Amino acid sequence: MRIYAPTETTAVLADLLDEPSLARGVVHHAVMPARPAEYADFPDWLDPRIVAGLATRGIQRPYVHQAEAIAATRLGEDVVVVTPTASGKTLCYALPILQAIAEDPAARALLLFPTKALGQDQVTEFAELSAAAGLRVSASTYDGDTPAPIRSAIRSAGQVVATNPDMLHSAILPHHTKWFQLFEQLRYIVIDELHTYRGVFGGHVANVLRRLLRICAHYGSHPVIVCCSATIGNPGELAEALIGRPVLVLARNGAPAGERHVLLVDPPLLDPASGARGSALTLAQRWALPFLRAGRQTIVFGRSRVAVELLLTGLRESLREGFGPRTRVRGYRGGYLPTERRAIERGLRDGEILGVVATNALELGVDIGRLDVSILAGYPGSIAATWQQFGRAGRRAGTSVAVLVASGAPVDQYVVHHPEFLLEGTPEEARADPDNLHLLLAHLRAATFELPFEPGEVFGPGPVDDLLAFLGEDGHVRQAGDGRWYWSSENFPASEISLRTAAPENVVIIDTTRDRPRVLGEVDLFAAQVLVHEHAIYIHESVQYHVDKLDWGERKAYVHRIDVDHYTYANRAVTLKPLDVFEEGAATGGRRVHGEVMVASLVTLYKKLKFLTDENVGWGPIDLPELELQTTAYWLTAEGIAGRWRRDELDVALPGAGRAIQTVASVLLMVDPRDLGLVSQIRSPHHEAPTIYLYEAVPGGVGLSERLWRRHDELLAGAADLIAACACDAGCPACTGPRLEPHVDAKALALRLLGDLGAPLATTAIAAQK
Repeated sequence: MRIYAPTETTAVLADLLDEPSLARGVVHHAVMPARPAEYADFPDWLDPRIVAGLATRGIQRPYVHQAEAIAATRLGEDVVVVTPTASGKTLCYALPILQAIAEDPAARALLLFPTKALGQDQVTEFAELSAAAGLRVSASTYDGDTPAPIRSAIRSAGQVVATNPDMLHSAILPHHTKWFQLFEQLRYIVIDELHTYRGVFGGHVANVLRRLLRICAHYGSHPVIVCCSATIGNPGELAEALIGRPVLVLARNGAPAGERHVLLVDPPLLDPASGARGSALTLAQRWALPFLRAGRQTIVFGRSRVAVELLLTGLRESLREGFGPRTRVRGYRGGYLPTERRAIERGLRDGEILGVVATNALELGVDIGRLDVSILAGYPGSIAATWQQFGRAGRRAGTSVAVLVASGAPVDQYVVHHPEFLLEGTPEEARADPDNLHLLLAHLRAATFELPFEPGEVFGPGPVDDLLAFLGEDGHVRQAGDGRWYWSSENFPASEISLRTAAPENVVIIDTTRDRPRVLGEVDLFAAQVLVHEHAIYIHESVQYHVDKLDWGERKAYVHRIDVDHYTYANRAVTLKPLDVFEEGAATGGRRVHGEVMVASLVTLYKKLKFLTDENVGWGPIDLPELELQTTAYWLTAEGIAGRWRRDELDVALPGAGRAIQTVASVLLMVDPRDLGLVSQIRSPHHEAPTIYLYEAVPGGVGLSERLWRRHDELLAGAADLIAACACDAGCPACTGPRLEPHVDAKALALRLLGDLGAPLATTAIAAQK
């Protein structure tokens, strides 16, 4: 008997809110009213064929942000369009490009997307727009999957070329002489998903764009740049840092939106003493199932690949038991092959696929249509990412539902119990540092290979003669008699630079179940340590695979299909060693320091955990080499308080205070909590005193540690406030971290330590506790 039937979204939500066990967990329920469209008119100069083509696609008038972008680019202004997901940003650059080609078929455009999938998706959209207008436009993707014969055709005849920063850096700019048709006639450069170009990756991309604009100037073109971004706190500042030119910020969203219900949900408290809560994955599954059974297109976001596969397995099993649409629920994450991902995207657009469980791979603007329900199993780590995932649901007419199910993590708990942070807060500021000396020198070498430098020529912050002379000491560049600097090495400099420096290599996963082995997917090196170590259970599309062998040297993992009732979780051990001190200052009870550190990551053992209950049913050792990360950190020492503390007290207080400081740091800086790592040392070998380190989880750092060093007092005050306000008895995962000593009051000890280090609220909080 079938026990599911098509039902309206609002009716399903009402039934869920009538269910006491679910309703109790709803901490906040906001209803965002529908927003009507704000239209403008197409300009008189827009080609009638383009206007007619848009009409056949149901577009009679542009939204205001589209009209503003079209007008500004016509005047030669660089713009950044900042509007939510699915607000029609594509037309902001597609119409100016189509108009340029309609006026002059020799005109060219270069489109930059952060992922290959997004580039392919947008080229398809571009082809449909130009076909509707009756214009013959050659639009192509140029990426690692493009066959060699097609590449030469794109170089000579491609009017619209979509690529990614990595291909631009290593395959286009160093071979610019083969691309002279593109660079001589380049009218527009499009930088989509601008907010993803932050941190080290953003610094690299900014230098790639410097090289691109230098080559354009050499060929006599001066393209207009159109940037598109999700809502961030500083879009103009980030765009100007990336392109090195002033931009006009267009943030007035004219797209309509239907009514949206936003629910913040906290899993039930299982143990008031420890603060342990129910599983966010299990609760997210309970919220998703009724919508799927009612025929509502639903997306569930998991924070990790393992979370995605656990959710997918649980949903499919529940739907199998209830005769639901089991086969119409799919997974989507990094590691799936491109053909699988394209099929899933197509199925979502045409309605064949009813539900998808995804990582943030579907957070970016890949076209999957507009869904009814978006459920987040855990806070994604930033306001911008949360709203991008919420924005995947929300048809222009009708009601949508967005549900954030918190985990027991401290930041998750903070967000759901402070709804104003999410609903009224200013989104994060995305930052990039293109003038980082390591990045600047690397790209200066690549730029010299591409074109010789004139004496006094500016690249980045100023003239680069001194930097070129420094490179000349190693024999890579030389100054000729005409005063110009030339590349003089046999090396190919771009090949030595990875734009995504954290993990440039991947491990390929090979399925040996059948007679003929096949490639199942791939994972990066850091993920491989915990996902495909030997004897791991690797889950792909809810199918379990046992890892028989991990050949670390060859970067290959060999797996076979298996059916067991558990999954594996690997423990990662982190050690830290200071290398250099940039700034330090006195602080109550010790010192505050900002400097450079070396972080070593070693995976030593794994646990076997049962599905749903997470019961530990076994363990095993892992033998893999250590991975190192050189980065920057903020740390505080407590040498001034050592005489007043017993060792067993510090063993509890130091990690507890560190965990709270880490939580508050991610909130103060509005960054993903995973961007900051924590190491607590009871007796630091470097300082010979208790020390708490917060290190940046990207090579070289992106300036977070310096900002933490300057906001030291705010950090301590916020950490004390967080712990004191927690409803637990004596410390829990939401404030001081997991309680390792059940009979010790971790809460009181952490507050006492923060008070000794100068936290103004800690003394009051301790008194209130008593």
